Amino acid sequence: MDYEAVIGLEVHTQLITRSKMFCGCANDFGGEPNTRVCPVCLGYPGVLPTINREAVRKTVMAGLVCGCEVTGPSKFDRKNYFYPDMPKNYQLSQYDQPFCRGGGVALEASAGFSGAPLSPRRIGLTRMHLEEDTGKLTHLERCSAVDFNRAGVPLLEIVTDPDLRTADEAYAFLSALKQAMQYAGVSTCDMEKGQMRCDVNVSVRPRGQAAFGEKVEIKNLNSFRAVHRSLEYEIERQVAAVRAGQAIQQETRGWDDGTGATFVQRTKENAHDYRYFPEPDLMPLEITPAWVAEIAAGLPEAPVARRQRFVQQYGVSEYDAVVLTAERGSADYFEAVARGCPNPKLAANWVTTELAGALAQAGLTLAQSPVPAAALAELVSLISAATLSGKMAKEVFAEMFRTAKSAQAIVSEKGLQQVTDSGAIGELARQAIQASPGVVAEVRGGNTKALQFLVGQVMKLSRGKANPQLAVQALKDELGRGR
Repeated sequence: MDYEAVIGLEVHTQLITRSKMFCGCANDFGGEPNTRVCPVCLGYPGVLPTINREAVRKTVMAGLVCGCEVTGPSKFDRKNYFYPDMPKNYQLSQYDQPFCRGGGVALEASAGFSGAPLSPRRIGLTRMHLEEDTGKLTHLERCSAVDFNRAGVPLLEIVTDPDLRTADEAYAFLSALKQAMQYAGVSTCDMEKGQMRCDVNVSVRPRGQAAFGEKVEIKNLNSFRAVHRSLEYEIERQVAAVRAGQAIQQETRGWDDGTGATFVQRTKENAHDYRYFPEPDLMPLEITPAWVAEIAAGLPEAPVARRQRFVQQYGVSEYDAVVLTAERGSADYFEAVARGCPNPKLAANWVTTELAGALAQAGLTLAQSPVPAAALAELVSLISAATLSGKMAKEVFAEMFRTAKSAQAIVSEKGLQQVTDSGAIGELARQAIQASPGVVAEVRGGNTKALQFLVGQVMKLSRGKANPQLAVQALKDELGRGR
């Protein structure tokens, strides 16, 4: 019997705000442990929370980007549980009246994690709600340390419908969701900093069966790769168990990246009762249609629309458009280069090959690039104007990357300007011909490949500065005259 998986995701992403969700502490990553805290986020008795308007606005933005219905009125609720990472012993969250319902994220016909093509379709969303993040626990050999700097940071929870069927689809969904959140300026989604985390719910059933199987939850996955690997393992584990006649237990499992396996954390026989009730210190919120319209009017260009525009406006290939728009930072960088030079297609090649390669080798991100967009635009302009050959340009770029100097400054310092004077190149062509009579005879005898040797001689005589196309033409002209 053939089986299929039924997968739903719960994605948590921290929002970009200056302060925390219910207090004035800075919403910044890092810092000395327990220094970005106050009586409110530490849950001292008698303190009162205040709603962060910007966090609500970013939640509405996220909902609009994903086609959600922005509902109202909404309210915050206390989710009660006792764990060291939550100083109040409850978390301010949303239960039955979230800000956003419905919506979805489109999976495009691009390759998934394993390289297999995906069927384009829409993955539905159940809801988006806003809550506060918890502290961070670090488990040491004989104790656990807690850092409350993260406690109280605005956290958006995005819950999908059980629409995903494969690990590849889950990976593609997360990639598309991350891109949408980044483009909207809602979140940086930096998983290394814990700013985007994911829980997975997965069950298996005979293909074609409508009823769901018993689901298993995999908690606290901190990379898309971990989501993909854990799902592949868990789906295989569940299918093998069902085929062996074993019942799947509803349980929470963890993921061990080292062993490549999930493991039992706790069973669900005694499901925890969070005893939700409305937060008594916060009034319900009414999000007006006028405010939603104002937010919608300010949304940035969506990734799909930007890809299509790059193809039409700048003439780049579909593939390059996908690469360039993978992240908003790379799309913004390319567009700045393209607007500052006369050849956007050439600019795309330099961004996706030379620059990307140099950054990868140096272990730097695009934001850390020593070559700003304006500087790369200047280099591409020099190539387009035939001031630099492709080979020269690579030499200049390497120096730009190493020193952060401008292309023009390096060209002037090293005297790298390309020779484009036809008279000067013609003289070099004559010298090359006179020095290589045997090769000349081969060319005149029909061996066109031998012409490249003469081109190389011209480039050698010019110390690499002659325009290669003009060198070829000069050689052909000189060889034609000698017949």
